[in-house]
Amino acid sequence: MGVDTSLGLTRMSKHRILSIDGGGIKGVFPVSFLAEIENALSFRSVGDYFDLIAGTSVGGIVALGLGLGLSARELATFFVKEGPAIFPHSVVPRSTFRLLFGGERYRPTRLRNALQRVFRDKTIGDSRVRLLVPSFDATKADIHIYKTAHHERFVMDHALSAVEIAMATAAAPTYFPAFDSKKSIALIDGGIWANNPVALAVVEGITVLDWAPEDIDVLSLGCTEEAIDFKQKGHGGFFWIRKGIDAALRGQSRAALGMARHLTGRDKGLEKIVRINPPVAAGRFCLDGVKCIDELQGLAYGEARHAISELKDRFFSVTAEQLLQPS
Repeated sequence: MGVDTSLGLTRMSKHRILSIDGGGIKGVFPVSFLAEIENALSFRSVGDYFDLIAGTSVGGIVALGLGLGLSARELATFFVKEGPAIFPHSVVPRSTFRLLFGGERYRPTRLRNALQRVFRDKTIGDSRVRLLVPSFDATKADIHIYKTAHHERFVMDHALSAVEIAMATAAAPTYFPAFDSKKSIALIDGGIWANNPVALAVVEGITVLDWAPEDIDVLSLGCTEEAIDFKQKGHGGFFWIRKGIDAALRGQSRAALGMARHLTGRDKGLEKIVRINPPVAAGRFCLDGVKCIDELQGLAYGEARHAISELKDRFFSVTAEQLLQPS
């Protein structure tokens, strides 16, 4: 199964973090997993149980939705319904040549319209949960992280629309064009540097929110992980053009998870990170593969069924305090 816990601890910690990876339409897996938790435990929204939610790309959309009071069930329905419209040409094979030289594949208008329907005119300042959503500032080639006003230093983002932030974190190169913000900044998918935002979330908790590492528990959700052979012989540069992105994403995720575990006390015998990211066969799912939505939902059900007994007491016994945002 895809649950990597090595727990040893099952009591609920003082502070709980939810971290959700990017992965395009594969985000149906983590949001459906959370929806199954809601169904099984008969509560309104998993967002009510976390003190901080971090998400990148599709994970950022889920984080925003949960922070704004939507349930994972509602968000899962959103992705299942809107996915085919957002990725209308996903049934057409995509060559590496087209990936490199053919420009963006999808118009952002469909994604924006879908987000507008679900988020309406809400801002990140309307979130009831602390949020952290990575993007990348292509204008000055630097990282860009959207945050709720959960520290006195964070005074700029709270008035930004949830739609704008979602568009910025999900503007995946070659799939969508860069998002031009109202402040004339070109922003692209946070997945190019923080596809797995778990380390960012843990650092935020320890350094900004002043949480003790031993008082933190993290539920980290991936969007499935392919079995990839990076050691194939007889392949030259073209092989690495195709596999380089996969290698970078895999390395970033592993590094983020390792740092998060180290920071939360693995060296002291504490296992504070629950990682759920089931392995799948190479090519089974892809970022715009809407034909596999049903399979992703089924996989989520199976993983939730396996993990719920361990997660219930650790994350879902008591609701978290709501975040009070500036007016």
